Amino acid sequence: MEGDGSPFASKRAVTIKDVAAVAQVSRATAARALNGYGYVGGAAAERVREAAERLGYRGNRIAQALRQGQMPIIGFVPGDIQNPFFARIAHDVDIELRRSRRSLLIASSEEDPQQEREILDNLRALNVRGMIVAPASGEDNPHLIRLVQEGMPLVLIDRVAAGVPCDSITVDNEGGAHEAVAYLVANGHRRIALIHDGSRIATARERLAGYARCLTENGIAVEDRMVAVSQSTVEHAIDATIRLFSQPERPTALFTVDSLMTTGALLALRAMGLSVPQDVSLVGFDDFDLATFTDPQITVVAQPVAQIGPLAVKILLDRIRGSGEPPRSKRFATRLIVRGSVAHPDFGRHR
Repeated sequence: MEGDGSPFASKRAVTIKDVAAVAQVSRATAARALNGYGYVGGAAAERVREAAERLGYRGNRIAQALRQGQMPIIGFVPGDIQNPFFARIAHDVDIELRRSRRSLLIASSEEDPQQEREILDNLRALNVRGMIVAPASGEDNPHLIRLVQEGMPLVLIDRVAAGVPCDSITVDNEGGAHEAVAYLVANGHRRIALIHDGSRIATARERLAGYARCLTENGIAVEDRMVAVSQSTVEHAIDATIRLFSQPERPTALFTVDSLMTTGALLALRAMGLSVPQDVSLVGFDDFDLATFTDPQITVVAQPVAQIGPLAVKILLDRIRGSGEPPRSKRFATRLIVRGSVAHPDFGRHR
C-alpha cells in the first residue's frame, strides 16, 4: 500500500478497524457489512466495501469460522501419504473440496493405530467439519465409533472398521488378488511367491486371502517359504525379494500387494541379475507411473483410484449438509491390466 496516499500505508496487515476509519463507520458496522450478518444501511455498506477494496483488506476466514462454530476444513488421514495410491486420493480430494470453498488438512497415520487416534483427537479439537480416514486397524476402533456418535461426518476409504456405522468406499481386494494369481497359473506357474504386509490392515489380509484361495483351487500348496512379510516400503520389499529369490529352488513368479513393494521387487531382481519376465514373472497390485516406464511394462491389478477421492468428498458433503440416509458402502471392482511382465516359466530356457 506504500505510496497510495492512504493514512494506513504500511506493510502491516489491514484490519477491520482501518476499514471502519476510512469508511467513517463504527468497527461493529464494518464487521457486519463485511461478514454478512445483521443490518447495515445501503450507503454505509457501500462505503465499507469500497474502503476494504481500496485498502486491500482480507478477512480472516479461520477467525470468522471460529466465531460461527464451523471450520471450513476437512481432515484426511491416509495410511501412508508416500504411497502413490493415497497421494493420488489426497490430490483429488483437495481439488473437489476447493470447488466447495473448503480446505484440506492431511495427517498420515503411518499405519499406526495410536498415531491415528492422536491425529483424530487433534482434528476434533480443531472442529473440522468432517473426516476421510483409511483406518490403520480393522478392529478395536472406539475412537472412530465415538466420532460417529458425536455426529462427526466420517467416510472410511480403502478399508472398513468393525462396528463403525459410517459410509465406506473399498475395492474387491480378494477378487483382484485372485485374478492376478490366476493369470500367473494360467501361464504355467506353480511356484508363485507373495510379498505382503502381514499387519492388521484389512487390505493386506484380503489380498493374502485371494492369493491363497487361488492356489488352493488350482491344487497348489500354500508354502511358507513362498510368502514373505514386508513393511510397505521400497527398502523392506527389496530385502523380502532377496530372501525369496536366494532359495535353492526359487519362485518362478512373484505377486506384490502394493506399488511400493512392486518397486522394491524390481530393484532387488535387477540387483540379483534376474530379468523380468525371462527369469521371473511379476504382477503387482496397484497401477503406478513406474509400471509403464519399465521395460517390460508391469502387469498390474488396477484400482479405480480416480473415482475414490471424488466419491468420498461427495458422500461427506452430503452428510455435512444433513443427509440422514443409512450408511453407504461402495465396493469397486478391480481390473487386471496385462502388459509384458508375465511369461511361461520355460520362456527363459528357450531364448
